[in-house]
This record gives sequence, C-alpha cells and structure tokens, in this order.
Amino acid sequence: MTLIRQLNGLKIESTYLDGFMSHLQNEVKDRLIKEETSFHIYSSNDVDMLLSSSHTDEEGFLGTPGTKQEKPHGESSNSELTPLTTDRPSSSRVAKTNGDHITPFSQRVNKFTQQYVLNSDNVASVPDKPETEPTEDEIIRRIPPSKRCTLQIQRSQPEPGCRFMYDRTEDRFNYLEDRIRRSGSLFSASGLCGEPADATLASEESMFAVGMVICDGEGRLNEKSILLQGSVQHSRGQRVRLDLKDLDQFSLFPGQVVGIQGHNPSGHCFVVSKLIDSIPNTVDAQMPCSKKQAIDSEGHQSSDTLSRVLSSVIAAGPYTTTDNLLFEPLQELLSYACRKQPQLLILMGPFIDSDHPDIKKGTVDQGFQDIFHFEILRKLQDFIQYLGHSVRVILIPSVRDAHHDFVFPQPAFDLNLPEDTTHQITCLANPSLFSSNEVHFGCCTIDILKQLSGDEISRKPPGGKPRDRIGTLVTHILKQQSYYPLYPPAAGVPLDFSLANGALEISLAPDVLLLPSDLAPFVKVLFLDGCSEEPKRFICVNPGRLAKGIGGGTFVELNYNEDTDKTSASIVRI
Repeated sequence: MTLIRQLNGLKIESTYLDGFMSHLQNEVKDRLIKEETSFHIYSSNDVDMLLSSSHTDEEGFLGTPGTKQEKPHGESSNSELTPLTTDRPSSSRVAKTNGDHITPFSQRVNKFTQQYVLNSDNVASVPDKPETEPTEDEIIRRIPPSKRCTLQIQRSQPEPGCRFMYDRTEDRFNYLEDRIRRSGSLFSASGLCGEPADATLASEESMFAVGMVICDGEGRLNEKSILLQGSVQHSRGQRVRLDLKDLDQFSLFPGQVVGIQGHNPSGHCFVVSKLIDSIPNTVDAQMPCSKKQAIDSEGHQSSDTLSRVLSSVIAAGPYTTTDNLLFEPLQELLSYACRKQPQLLILMGPFIDSDHPDIKKGTVDQGFQDIFHFEILRKLQDFIQYLGHSVRVILIPSVRDAHHDFVFPQPAFDLNLPEDTTHQITCLANPSLFSSNEVHFGCCTIDILKQLSGDEISRKPPGGKPRDRIGTLVTHILKQQSYYPLYPPAAGVPLDFSLANGALEISLAPDVLLLPSDLAPFVKVLFLDGCSEEPKRFICVNPGRLAKGIGGGTFVELNYNEDTDKTSASIVRI
C-alpha cells in the first residue's frame, strides 16, 4: 500500500523501488528488535565510531588476534582464550585489521613448551607454565635487561643494490678453480702433506694430490662414479677416477675439495690410501680488526674488558601459518622475548614466504613490501620501544623472501628505518659473519644441511659405533671453509658465481653456527678436527621453522657463557 500511495498515476518508476526497499528493511529491523531484546543493529554511525576508536585500553602488546577481544554487548564467548603475556598497548592498526579474526592458533592454552638440549643440568628442565597476565606491580618492578651487547660485522657481502643474474661461464670456472688452488696452497703451507702433484699421471710411487669430488654423470654420487678434478696449475683441470676400496671410512659429496694420498698405476684410476677432507687453516686466518665494522662506539671496547656472555633468541621463518597472513607465531615469539628480555634477537628469513599458499595464488591485496613493513617492521619497532635501548635485532634474508632479491649470496635488506631504531635493527647479508660480546656467529639461511644429506655418500668402519650424520654434515661446511660447498648447486638455489667468491668463504670457524633447515631442530656441540693441532669446539643451531603448516613451530633460546661447557640452550615449541 505504501508503494501505491506514492504513485503518480499508473506508472511505476525505478526511483520508487529504493524507497520501498528501505521501508521493508525498517520493518524487518523493528521486528527483530522486538523479538531479540539484547540484539543490536549496527548502523553506519556505529561503524564509524568503532573505526575511529584506537582500543588502546583493550588490546595487549603483540598478542595473537583473538586472544583478548572486546565482545559486543550481550554476546558471549564460546571459548576461553589465553591471556596475553604483557600489557603494553598495541597499535590501532592491529586492532582494526586483526581484531575480528579468531584462529585455532590463538586459542592454544600451553603456548610455550621447552625442551632443554644443551647442558640441561645448569637449568631447570621443566616445561614453562601457561602464560599469565602480569599485574601492574609486576610491570613496575620489571628488571631491565642486562648491559647492551656489542655488535661487529666481519663479513656481510654482497652489498644492497648489487648487480646479479649476469654471471658467465668464466665466473663459474674461476670460482671452482680458486677453491681448488687455494685449498692446495693451504695444504702446502701446513707442511703436513707435501706439495700437490698431478693425480692423472701414471706412477707407481705414492703421491699427494688436491682436487674436487665430481660425479661421473648426472645421477647421484656412488662409489663407482667418483672422479677427482684437479686444478689447472697441477693437472690442467683434468679428471681421474678414484678407487676407495682401501679406505675404512669416508664421507664424500659433489663439490667437496679433498687431499688424497695414493698412486695411479695405470694412469686411469687413482688408488686412494689416505683421504683428508679438512682444509687446514692458515696462521693468520683471524680477520684483521680493520676489516670489522662496528655498529656503534660500544663495539670499539677492547676484548679484555668484555666477558663472552650473551643471551639471545634465534628464530627462522616462515613467521605466519599457511591459513592466513596474520603473523601470529611472530607475535608469540615477540611476547616470549618481552618476558625473557634477551640482549640479541636473531630473525632469519623467509619473512614473506614465497611458498605461502596466498602468495603463490596471488590472492593478497597488499604489496609484498607493504606486508613486510606493516606486519614485520612495525611489530619489531613496538618490541624495541617496549624493551628499550638494551636489545638488538638482526634480520637476515632468505631466497624464499618474495619481497627481496632472488639470488645467493644475497644482499641485506635495504630499509629506511627511523633514526631512533637504526642502531638497534641491523640487516645482514645471507650468508654473514658477525660477533656480539666477542662471541662469533656464522649464519646461512640456505637449507644446505638438507641438500647435503641428499647427495652425501659414506662408509663407516665395520663394528664402529653409529655416527652422528647431522654432525658430520655440519662439520663438512666448516672443514670446506664454505657456506655452500655443494657443486653443482641443488635445484632452486640461485647461486651467482660472480658474487660467490669471498662471500661464501669461512675464514675462521665461528663459536655459533646458525643453519636453519627443514630437518628436525637441534642444538649440538661439535668438534672441528682435521689438520689443525687442537680441535675447536663450536655450537651449531638449527632453530627449525617458527611456523609449520597451520600450527606453531620452534625457535631456540641460547645463553652463551664464556665457552660451550657453561652455555645453556633450549628448543622452544609454540
């Protein structure tokens, strides 16, 4: 009847339908309000009011979406959510974009479970209790973190903005030739093995040769397909087949530079009697101090006044689950770091994972740089502001980062950070070598352990104890003095040989070697022996992945204390 009363004549125009539709909507709304007394119909004014509110009194710092939601009037919660670990307000943007998302990840009760794997006698090996919200008095009495750690960069190459994807066959040849020739020079300088000879020449006399292990064909390496490629200087780059029947044990992979002792009776096959897979270090392997880059004036303190004590939290991406881009695991990690207050937070890529389903499908409505800026950097800036100037953050990229250069070696992130956070957030290349409080760290985010495990062949002595295969793979990297000794590189690794020379070199074994991998996470104390007089002890850390599928993963809390005996570490599962 309302529509008929509005008619001007017998003709119905389209303008009348809008008014009729509004009338029907008002009738439905009035009926719902009468039936449901606690039901509220939100209008456009309500939406504007909600969007203009910052919710700073309702949101907790870095809590996962849905962990502390303000429900509409009369609406009850179906599940009891976990309280936050801190009370610092978060930015209004997080409340606007993530406030309505309640995911299974955010409803966990036991957030952190610790499994101590290194020197567990020095710490209480009990799982953490569920996180509880601190009281106001606890926040006031919060103990500030220890003295700010120093930071020096020994090697971080290549530089941001470098030219890549232009390597030539000549660059590949020069890189391989330099590795073999340099290794031969180190063997000669050690005085333990003699001068390298040409292994391809027929001779009944015992000789010593240096070369690179190559597979005879495109298949997987086996005992019948092992070739040794010598340098141009000693053997004109020719190859010879190796006979390893006289060896009780060995561990070889393509690209490995070794020294061999034996003879070549026919000129076609070298019978090996001794194999040395560790390249000796030179006496002046320690990098001169002039090449070290100190981040600030604190890095110029003498080593005599520094104690090798450092608390750190180490994590590797992805930092969000595969069902969303809310970066809930990263928020949980920062909440944990806020409670533990480490001196150093090391975050390794991928940050914006190119293998994430939403990114692979192209369904995201933001640019990759925008996601990195809003979801990663802003959270880190809030974290730094909360803990103060005593904490440092190190960011190391991965070739899986969708917003960064797809090349290895990989330059550091080129960020335009505010001046107040520039000295606290440091971006390093992949791989890189740095030191903090005189504790030397080496890091490479390429999954070299997984790739080596697929190409390595070995023989163990009969009746010998089972070997630590992961430990063997780790020591291969330091024995070869290269972050990526595998050749040819694995599929999907964008190795640029024009940038590799020098950037992949490990001139000195670090105290802590960071090798994130898809393999099971671990923290191991290993020995580096070989041609050196005294074996060096070091710690290798694989923190695992912070996010695995739709669930949480692992990270590592490492407290270094002078040497490996007093150092404690734990793998933390979220």
